[in-house]
Amino acid sequence: MKRLAVFLFLFSGHVVFCQNDFRSLLRSSEQSPSRSPATMGDALSPVAVVGGKKSPSIAFLYSLVLPGMGELYVGEYQTGKYFTIAEGTLWLTYGSVESYGSWLRDDARSFAVTHAGVSTAGKDDQFFVDIGNYGNLDEYNAQKLRDRAPDKVYDAGSYFWQWDADANRSSYRDLRISHDRVFNNSRFVVAAIIVNHLVSALNAARLAMSHNKNLEASLLPFHASVIGGVESSQGIMITFSKSF
Repeated sequence: MKRLAVFLFLFSGHVVFCQNDFRSLLRSSEQSPSRSPATMGDALSPVAVVGGKKSPSIAFLYSLVLPGMGELYVGEYQTGKYFTIAEGTLWLTYGSVESYGSWLRDDARSFAVTHAGVSTAGKDDQFFVDIGNYGNLDEYNAQKLRDRAPDKVYDAGSYFWQWDADANRSSYRDLRISHDRVFNNSRFVVAAIIVNHLVSALNAARLAMSHNKNLEASLLPFHASVIGGVESSQGIMITFSKSF
């Protein structure tokens, strides 16, 4: 009985001693800057690691408005710059095509004024197509009446034309067809601009999602180490000893 009493006394003393050491350890860890909750929160904050998470929706909208800006937002402008360069190049191409087409159109209509005596004021595109297909107004109106299309007959007062030579009419028609082709090509440039916006927007959204996945993957080991450290600090240390 005496030996049992001595054993219980020593055992209880060791438990109290270990509990006091454990409380001291917790107090020191809470007071340490490297283990403080604020510091741990800052370390785990997404903003503190690689710029934080990026919104795929925002990245998509940025590049949809201006290609490359979504990639810049994500921090991947090394790929986004090619979309920006393509955007500038396409707009320069569009401006050049439109200017060239307008020059051909104006040149063709000036040619018609000189050699067919047409008045260009208030005329639509169909009129300029028709004057290239017929030598004069009477020829055109007679054909439309034969086709039973009186609604397409032109008024002789304001829509008069008479080509001075068939060769000049053919030259005008070639000019008109040329500027129509140029304007049709500008539509392909516009389509390419739209595609460039969409591709850049989708690429920016993809990069944002990839960025967020990489960010989460990089935080996993840190989370595990922090959680493991907290769990190990909250363990109970009990030392058993036996004295006789």
